[in-house]
Amino acid sequence: MITSDLTKIADNQGSICGDKSRLSSEVSSDVSTGSTGSEGSVTSYMLSPGGRRYFKPTVDVSRIPFCGQVFETLEKGCKFYTDYGVLSGFDIRKTTEKTTEDKENVLLKYFVCNREGFNDVDLGSSNGSGSKEVQGRRTMSRRCGCKAKFVLKISSANTYYVFSFVEQHNHPLVSESGRHFLKANRKMTVGLRNIVFYSSKVNIGPRKSFCFAKELYGGYANVGATLCDFRNCDRDLKLYVGERDGQMMIDKFKVMQETCKSFYYAYEVDSIGHLTKLFWSDAVGRRNFEVYGDAVSFDATFDTNKYNMIFAPFTGVDKHDKCVTFVACLLSQESVTDYSWTFSHFVKAMGRNPVVIVTDQYAAMKVAIRDTFVAVNDLVASKHRLCMWHIMDKFPMKLGNRLCKETDFMEKMKTYIWSSNIDIDEFETGWGAIVKEFKLEENKWLSDMYAIRSCWIPAYFRNKPMFGLMRTTSRSESENFFFSRFHKQGDTLCEFWLWFQSEMDMQRNETVRLDNESNTSLPTTLSTWFIEDDAAELFTRAIFYKIQEEILASCYDMQIKRISEEVEGVTHLEIRDVKVKDKLFKVSVSRNHVVCSCKKFVMCGIVCRHAFCGLKQIGVTKFPRTLVLNRWMKIAKSGTSSDSVSVSNGYFKM
Repeated sequence: MITSDLTKIADNQGSICGDKSRLSSEVSSDVSTGSTGSEGSVTSYMLSPGGRRYFKPTVDVSRIPFCGQVFETLEKGCKFYTDYGVLSGFDIRKTTEKTTEDKENVLLKYFVCNREGFNDVDLGSSNGSGSKEVQGRRTMSRRCGCKAKFVLKISSANTYYVFSFVEQHNHPLVSESGRHFLKANRKMTVGLRNIVFYSSKVNIGPRKSFCFAKELYGGYANVGATLCDFRNCDRDLKLYVGERDGQMMIDKFKVMQETCKSFYYAYEVDSIGHLTKLFWSDAVGRRNFEVYGDAVSFDATFDTNKYNMIFAPFTGVDKHDKCVTFVACLLSQESVTDYSWTFSHFVKAMGRNPVVIVTDQYAAMKVAIRDTFVAVNDLVASKHRLCMWHIMDKFPMKLGNRLCKETDFMEKMKTYIWSSNIDIDEFETGWGAIVKEFKLEENKWLSDMYAIRSCWIPAYFRNKPMFGLMRTTSRSESENFFFSRFHKQGDTLCEFWLWFQSEMDMQRNETVRLDNESNTSLPTTLSTWFIEDDAAELFTRAIFYKIQEEILASCYDMQIKRISEEVEGVTHLEIRDVKVKDKLFKVSVSRNHVVCSCKKFVMCGIVCRHAFCGLKQIGVTKFPRTLVLNRWMKIAKSGTSSDSVSVSNGYFKM
């Protein structure tokens, strides 16, 4: 028994997994396909007397180097051996060379298998107790002392010939399924680099862009690069920008201003040349401000690049009731000085102050707005309002989740906060009753919010145009989401500019799509009143649907309680809205104009249901043009110019 076991052990020496059959033949073949798919490659190995295996690639004879082979240039010889390595399944590496004294000509050049030589192994350092501590990450080594080589030597005719060629390798060669991992087969072509670059513009990282390339080329093996190559390319793009980041942005803006005089930009640097403030607006943004710039939202909510600069856009509402960006700026600090600098350049770029500017509660903004948007040089001073969404979002944090989510406190409070149909006395009475009911008289934050109620409660500015910018809870939230989709903390300024431009293109393309939708089709009318058909011709689709809702409500939800005789063309009505309890709305209507006590038209520029009820009562069938604002019409941009400094006529109508 012992003798038979010893015999098995002796038989297995120099073989793998006890494969005794490998000793019966000195040569064994493993058939595989060449990397080109058209030429085969057969890898064979031989056993040395000591049992060590040596692998010899077998490819087409015309592809195998041989001693004495002549090449016109060193580069052609290198390419020939590289192609041979690809077919055989190994990578090459350039190594020792001998040159002339002036270093101009190479006399002798070695090319070896990339597994030539050995790596030094760091076994770690002693921790003082005699034991070793391994430092750094675990790595692997491909070096195994392979002796395969290809040596070129210069001849008297200044050509190169094969001086030495060792064909055998001491390691298995790469199979066909792994050939695409060879370095010689991995090249980031212009097409692949474009995929990485343009993917980064829409916040698609290297991994997803690599997966996209795989689908585009029909498999990972066909891409011609690996995920690591894609990541390295993305890294190299950032390294290329490097410390020139800010200067590249300024240079780009200079070129844009030279090609388009309407492009406006300004910047400041600190004492060591670092960019601290950057402000810009293109021709489209300035033209949009001329039409939609009566009410502007300014929001600085998140850091947007690796320099922790604050991104702060100026936003309004366009004729499709969508957010539209007028201006963008990057600030290194949120100080009064920085905001004053930004607002002063805003006035310089746009030619006038916004009528109303909506911000969050940041104190520095309040001071800067008060000092900058003033009535000088025939400009109208801006009215500062606070964004309701930012304040309402703080209620659970300031008052507690239990009070806000487990009681009816928020429902009762919203009745008085959001309603635009109540007057100031009704709001103050309702607020006081709710605060007393839930015993919040001593809550400092709630008292502070009440002290500044005239800046954020709709009841206090029912006579001021807001165009839905303040009352719509999702407006600020959607704008923040819009810009934060492609935001990454580690972005360079150039990367930020690329994705910002991509987002602007998306925003403006959506506007073009909605324009086309409004101009090429008419929405379905639901009433028999001709004024609805007229509205469908005048207004964009989004605004028409809001007007249609008011028209239908005027037909079904209104009750006329009193109507006066017509005096000088004006009729006075008292109307009850069945959806608003215990309140009568007073309407004064003529064939050309109408005024309602709910003030919806003043705040939003949309004719209310009570006004439509009055118009219907006196038999008006055509939409009064005094109630049509340019900003909501399909042709809102007609007749505008970037040099205009006048406030839109719609504001005066309201």
